[in-house]
Amino acid sequence: MPRGRYSLYDPHDHSPLGDERFHCAPGPSGWRYVSQITDPSGAPAGSVDLAIDDLGRPIRLQLQSADWQVRGAALEGVTWVRTDPTGEHASEGNVRAHAFTGASPAFYVAIARLLRLSPGQGATRIRLVHFTAPVLAPLTVDQSWALVARTAHDTDNGPLEVDEYQVSALDTGEQYAVHLAGDVVLSAPGVELEDLETPPSSFGTP
Repeated sequence: MPRGRYSLYDPHDHSPLGDERFHCAPGPSGWRYVSQITDPSGAPAGSVDLAIDDLGRPIRLQLQSADWQVRGAALEGVTWVRTDPTGEHASEGNVRAHAFTGASPAFYVAIARLLRLSPGQGATRIRLVHFTAPVLAPLTVDQSWALVARTAHDTDNGPLEVDEYQVSALDTGEQYAVHLAGDVVLSAPGVELEDLETPPSSFGTP
């Protein structure tokens, strides 16, 4: 069960946004990621609880940020309920999309698991619902993902495969790289892996 800490920062001006302490693990029916987020002062700033099934589809998502809450799952596309800070009102949403995304590194792992790309396969287009921090406002986005390289690195625990993805935002044309090792993000825009207590887990073939 990988356990560690990511540092979060603004990908444009690199100002620190806080830390995300996480643990995650694959299981017989999929993969689960749980984290607590703190702001730069160390105060609680939110949480993530994401579970995907063995095909990579989100079967449960719970986000909390700035007193806003979102609960969602794959249902006729993706469906969610967003609750305001007072708790008096809730709004429901549904979009014909493949999965969710947001600021947490968990979403990179979940999307890669959903797409199951091979090196040299070419880019694959995917539609996502992005929950923007800090109020978790939903935004539908289209991206393309391509697995451009898979490299084996020798470690004390044996070879470690690192996948490099090229991700493109189809509305703006922005491109960036995401590096994954199993179910751990090594680097991505706005994300750096600072501590890892146990090695990444590898996904089996469903």
